[in-house]
Amino acid sequence: MRAVHVTRHGGPEVLELVDLPVPEPGPGEVRVRVAAISLNHLDVWVRRGMPGVEIPMPHVPGCDGTGTVDALGPGVEGLEVGAPVLLEPGFTLREGPETRAGLDHLAPDYGIRGEHAPGFAAEFVCLPARYLTPIPAGLDLVEAAALPLVFLTAWGMLVTRAEAQPGESVLVIGAASGVGSAAIQLARARGCRVAATAGDGAKRDLGRALGAEEVFDHRDAQWGRAAKAFAPGGFDVVVEHVGPATWDSSMRLLARRGRLVTCGGTTGPKVSVTLPHLFMKNQSVLGSTMGPRSALPEILSGVERGELRPVLDRPLPIESVQKAHQLLEDREVVGKLVLTF
Repeated sequence: MRAVHVTRHGGPEVLELVDLPVPEPGPGEVRVRVAAISLNHLDVWVRRGMPGVEIPMPHVPGCDGTGTVDALGPGVEGLEVGAPVLLEPGFTLREGPETRAGLDHLAPDYGIRGEHAPGFAAEFVCLPARYLTPIPAGLDLVEAAALPLVFLTAWGMLVTRAEAQPGESVLVIGAASGVGSAAIQLARARGCRVAATAGDGAKRDLGRALGAEEVFDHRDAQWGRAAKAFAPGGFDVVVEHVGPATWDSSMRLLARRGRLVTCGGTTGPKVSVTLPHLFMKNQSVLGSTMGPRSALPEILSGVERGELRPVLDRPLPIESVQKAHQLLEDREVVGKLVLTF
């Protein structure tokens, strides 16, 4: 079978397409014929190398995707060969209080496939049956591959951490990113007033099409004024994942008792906070990593109802994995890139 290997840390050129044996499912496992995987910023960071994170080489990337059940290991029930499934990004090694509470992503042993374990960039993968979510009939496998990681991340930010409520104002930084496009839709589905930012016309158009009432050009030094006019008292929730390039503006636009929630920093790891503004306005800065796997059925139900949709930039064949990484690094992507087998 074909699979992608990261053989060493570096640029897109370190990604290699190799031939590997087809794996056999063990007890409680399912073998899935992979149809498509989505490309995430996490894949880029894993390929480049992250301080303090050791990745055994060669490494198979790929955090999430879709496929069809190909074979069942001993003891697996409730799935049939040929059934379409989502490949879930997160996993835990043991059951604990967090998993029993439906907050598996907060467990101390929580990991993400493609980072803490081999990922899905292969024609066949084996994994425990509990980490497969059935896909409703009629949902395209390539489009559905764009759903799991970004919608779980946005759910964890807006629903689990910020607890966004109907009628609240929400500002989403980076409307055309995977997390941003999911956050806009989830906020609208929760009855929030939504504004967003994006860097060019096509990306701003996408933000509006997804439900943002206003989309500001964050390359314009005055974009904060327009955002202030939209929400004169500030935004109740700000969804951040860009970091230093937008952080100061995001904090200035946060309302009294507002919640800024962040899941990462694509422009760097360090920001500053003006403490008097934080405590005098009773604001909260919340960190968020992924989201509970229990949200996936609700997300898929939202897709069935037409409230949510995967945002696909384009599909590319797995042979174009190097090109896909370069496109993502060059910010030439609107929505999600999906690699197909």
